[in-house]
Amino acid sequence: MDLPSPLAWLVDEAGASLGPERFLAELGRRLLADGLPISGGALTLSVPHPIIARRTWLWRAETGAVIEALAFAAAPQSEAGREWLAGLGPVWEERIGPLQDSPILGWAGVANWAGGSAFGRAEAGLLREVARFSAAPLAALAAREARAALLEAYLGRRSAARVQAGALARGTGETIRAALLCADLRDFTALSEVTEPHVMISALDAWFDRIAGAVHAFGGEVLKFIGDGVLAIFPVTATSSEGDAARGDRGACEAALRAVAASRAGMAHLDQVRQAQGLAPLPFGAALHFGEILWGNIGAADRLDFTAIGPAVNLVSRLEGLCKPIGRSVLISGAVAANTATTLIPLGEHLLRGIAQPCAVFTLPED
Repeated sequence: MDLPSPLAWLVDEAGASLGPERFLAELGRRLLADGLPISGGALTLSVPHPIIARRTWLWRAETGAVIEALAFAAAPQSEAGREWLAGLGPVWEERIGPLQDSPILGWAGVANWAGGSAFGRAEAGLLREVARFSAAPLAALAAREARAALLEAYLGRRSAARVQAGALARGTGETIRAALLCADLRDFTALSEVTEPHVMISALDAWFDRIAGAVHAFGGEVLKFIGDGVLAIFPVTATSSEGDAARGDRGACEAALRAVAASRAGMAHLDQVRQAQGLAPLPFGAALHFGEILWGNIGAADRLDFTAIGPAVNLVSRLEGLCKPIGRSVLISGAVAANTATTLIPLGEHLLRGIAQPCAVFTLPED
């Protein structure tokens, strides 16, 4: 069967596209090469994500560039693809499947092409065939994007990427250098005893929004929520460590310090809101440390956790436990202090439970 180039590509190769943006750009390129008068394309996929409802990729024929637009779950329903295409010319659009959240594929035509309609009978017929032949590869791409979104929501972006790349064997991992942040709420058990469960969950979500939001804003990744606690890392990136390891170490530590400062500011604002509502504040403790960690798979044969272990993880956990006894909300190890120009207040050396050597401890000036 002799198929037009775009349809043959959809049958033979499109399912292996590296992502929706590559799928859209390659399909648009082939339609252009086949003589179709298009100026742009749009592809919208629904996403099983706690924040993002839909992702739309927008391709401009003139440049070949693809940009992405996000539609959030809390926002009103939008038609980002159609609206963007309308700015380029007449729009042809079709939902690929019977469901409300099925993929949407659309194209903008070149207005008054060859003195006639952008999409005549022949062009519209080809686009209908493209939509029909797109169903199978788009189903594969949508499933892949859904899996990626779910893994990122539960594991974090870096860990999810490792798992998707096939890092599934128990006991496998890599040693990386990273700044670590360990934090938890104070007196959470006592508060939960006198608080309705749904109110307690709301308080926990508000706390996690502040701490995790700050971590992500400064390039870190939350590895784990443990009850009311958080363990996050700020890895030394490959680009920052090339040719200057010290600069990479400083970058990770400075990012962690900025994140903990931002989370403190967020919690201060949250406590003001809670006070106005007649609710108790949410005091917390946070600790920062820097060192090497083993980042990989740990667990049972059929139930794994992608996390970090090592002496550095033990130390940051023990250091966080020192916050309450010495009355500080943020404690910083000497390893972080040695990798920052931020002014810190020394608190002397302290013995930490289970750690052989005393740890030099610092705090922020405003703490």
